Amino acid sequence: MSELESEAMEAEFDTVAGWTEEAVRALGPEYAIPAGCRGSGSEGALRWLADRLDLRPDTRLLDSGAGVGGPAGWLAAQRGLRPVCAEPMAAAVRAGRRLFGLPSVVAVSQYLPFADASFDAAWCLGVLCTTSDKAGLLAELRRVLVPGARLGLLVFVADGPLPPPLPEGNEFPSEGELRRLLADAGFRLEASAGADLGDSPEEWTRRADAVEAEVERRHGADPAFGQAQEQSRRVGRLLSDDALRGWLGVAVATGG
Repeated sequence: MSELESEAMEAEFDTVAGWTEEAVRALGPEYAIPAGCRGSGSEGALRWLADRLDLRPDTRLLDSGAGVGGPAGWLAAQRGLRPVCAEPMAAAVRAGRRLFGLPSVVAVSQYLPFADASFDAAWCLGVLCTTSDKAGLLAELRRVLVPGARLGLLVFVADGPLPPPLPEGNEFPSEGELRRLLADAGFRLEASAGADLGDSPEEWTRRADAVEAEVERRHGADPAFGQAQEQSRRVGRLLSDDALRGWLGVAVATGG
């Protein structure tokens, strides 16, 4: 099993990705980053990670599981980088290329089409909890990073059993499991923090809401829209009940 293992997740990350691009084009380019980052981290979370990844304009950075490219687009605008995006859903890759003009490839995070030690840094946002093969995903990220490179993570972690109904296809690790997985894959955790996913600027949130409303206006009767909304509601309920929590981490690739 790999990323996006259920029909509901495919609706959320593939079908709705194409609709998001359509809505952004209708509303304007300033809506692209807020809409593209929804579900992949707040502006504050992205800034926390970027500040700790030792980035320079020439840093070769991979966004693994990039979605429609919102976080990568934010990073390009804020730090002057040109991230490479890898994403398993073809519609999301097409949307990201059109919205942000970044190099993108259709690929799952466990099987990246890059040579060993191709990147100086990477981030992987909200992806690790979408697969049962967490060890394989982290090992593959370690393979494409140079020794000493930093990896930024946003992971939704569960400290205990989760009450149903659960979002389809997700497997949420505990923080202890996550730390062990990182060590086993050849990473040394350097910093971690809780993720406040509601700390984006008001204008950012307003624009993301406007894109979601435009998608609903155009496609609200489509079953795929209902599936994606239900997935989002289930995750939101678990977060609001503190059954799930957002976890930010930066880890260094060890070895030589």
